[in-house]
Amino acid sequence: MPTRILLAESDDVLRAGLAEQLQHEGYDVVTAADAQGTKDAMREPLAFAIIGLDSGEQLVTTLRGHGLACPVLLLTDGDAATAAESLARPFRFSTLLQRLHALNTHHASSNDMAVRIGPYTFHPSAKLLQAEGRKVRLTEKETNILKFLHASAGTVPRDILLHEVWGYGPAVATHTLETHIYRLRKKIEQDPAKAQILLTEGGGYRLSA
Repeated sequence: MPTRILLAESDDVLRAGLAEQLQHEGYDVVTAADAQGTKDAMREPLAFAIIGLDSGEQLVTTLRGHGLACPVLLLTDGDAATAAESLARPFRFSTLLQRLHALNTHHASSNDMAVRIGPYTFHPSAKLLQAEGRKVRLTEKETNILKFLHASAGTVPRDILLHEVWGYGPAVATHTLETHIYRLRKKIEQDPAKAQILLTEGGGYRLSA
């Protein structure tokens, strides 16, 4: 299955040209011309996002809050200061590809780093949570749920989490996610009925700070 990438660019000519080149490289490209189109594109699982819109950095912050967890590359004008990964226009397409590969490598390695989740140390590659000598073994789906929630750093709507972890399919329904959340809480919460780590909030889920 081709890697799906979002290309959000307000310049019609540049957007069309980059989309064609990325497709030639084997990517499945979803395009957007404005902020609303970018938000709509998040309904599909994304491996990367290239954003060349005005106020792009502010838009990325908003998208992160709505569950965007993939690496993002901002296209900026000149040497505009940004805290995010960025590439200044004009640029060679080969440079864009190099930056995408670098982002992918960094993202993949960071996904295997141990992180804190509540009282636990989470080891994604080992599918393991550890706390004071206690080990909690996780399934692949449980691991992916925690990875995505941790990367999102905010409330993730149910449909986005469902699509990111399971992908699209007629057999996948909301109760599938709810069942896994229930089982995961039984493993990690002191009292699953009063969750303190994996929280339900605003039509979605988030990890406690």
